[in-house]
Amino acid sequence: PALRRLSHSLLAHYQKGTRPVRDWRTTTNVAIDLMVYAILSVDEKNQVLTTYIWYRQHWTDEFLKWDPARFDNLTQISLPVESIWVPDILINEFVDVGKSPHVPYVYVSHHGEVQNLKPIQVMTACSLDIYNFPFDVQNCSLTFTSWLHHIRDINLSLWRQPELVKFDRSVFMNQGEWELLYVLTHFQEFSVKSSDSYAEMKFYVVIRRRPLFYTVSLLLPSIFLMVMDIVGFYLPPHSGERVSFKITLLLGYSVFLIIVSDTLPATAVGTPLIGIYFVVCMALLVISLTETILIVRLVHKQDLQPHVPEWVKHLLLERATILLCIRDRKKFSQSRMQNLDTSRQVENNDSTAKPTPYVCEGPRECGAVGSTRSALAFAGQTEGSAALQEILRETTAIRQLLEKREEFRDVAREWLQVGYVLDVLLFRVYLAAVLAYSITLGTLWSVWRDA
Repeated sequence: PALRRLSHSLLAHYQKGTRPVRDWRTTTNVAIDLMVYAILSVDEKNQVLTTYIWYRQHWTDEFLKWDPARFDNLTQISLPVESIWVPDILINEFVDVGKSPHVPYVYVSHHGEVQNLKPIQVMTACSLDIYNFPFDVQNCSLTFTSWLHHIRDINLSLWRQPELVKFDRSVFMNQGEWELLYVLTHFQEFSVKSSDSYAEMKFYVVIRRRPLFYTVSLLLPSIFLMVMDIVGFYLPPHSGERVSFKITLLLGYSVFLIIVSDTLPATAVGTPLIGIYFVVCMALLVISLTETILIVRLVHKQDLQPHVPEWVKHLLLERATILLCIRDRKKFSQSRMQNLDTSRQVENNDSTAKPTPYVCEGPRECGAVGSTRSALAFAGQTEGSAALQEILRETTAIRQLLEKREEFRDVAREWLQVGYVLDVLLFRVYLAAVLAYSITLGTLWSVWRDA
């Protein structure tokens, strides 16, 4: 058969240990090509990228040429890889032996062109940048070069045009976490310690992570908890429910961080921005709880506190209400004026209060009153005066107690007003900080997403 006669004719005196050129000055040009089939895994901790590629290379073997007319017009034949010379082209970034299926044959044409086509599972070292996680884009290189032969012996070139290689996704399995953006190519020569130059061909595989899963499982729960923290400011500050609500949110966020800690990529180089985002959110929750404790302290147990200082009243009850556009600022000022007027009236009544003589309405009543007075005076003037003084003393103590209680109520009312105004002020500052932080992160992530 023609195949056996051709195979025997080509390999009878073939020596696979030497480079297949008749003149040793001739350079063997190896054209290579690469097609990404799948992104198997990205190990951020160990900085390892595992891909599955279809690798192709062809070169000219001057000792594998024949005349098709002598062999039944046969122009192409498959020969065992172990029987012919194969260039020693490796990938510099290899960190482990690839689990690739063994392809035992190569195609040889009658012009001496040898085509070696094989799939390779490549485990390569890659400098992974996870700062933009989960909106990160990774650029990993695959450098093909001859390990021993310098550029005068083996030179490298592209099988196809760079534009065709760049946007070729015909065989890519677009089903996993990563999507292939493009594959860039670059040829360069390099030398080690001023020795002979070597040719190398770089393929830059640019991939992008699909962030939908991480957005749903990481970002949205954190955003919901922060929204609930903001809504918690609408609880009355004088009630103790706000403190317990804030503490519950803080505990819930701590449990959430423990759960998602295994999901975040861990590297010794840096921390992803989403990790910083979670830490800042935790700090904001702590600040919110601290603010709530401060306000609750102001509006509770005012009996032990002195009067509100005048400068605090001026800043919070007058200036701050105008700055914050609080509609009840007139009530605050009116309540202050009412408190001042009430205290002045009480002082005036105390200074002008005099005993009013009793006026009888009829002669019988006047006679009865006169007889009673005379009887009391006659019974014991000394004992009556002592009892009357005791009654006056108790009445004075009751009046002082009521006045002191009214003063405490005025102090409590003033501190409650100060607490409400301060709560509104701190809430708006906190809300502005959260909004500025969210807009900044959203802008950064959208820029990185569209880059």
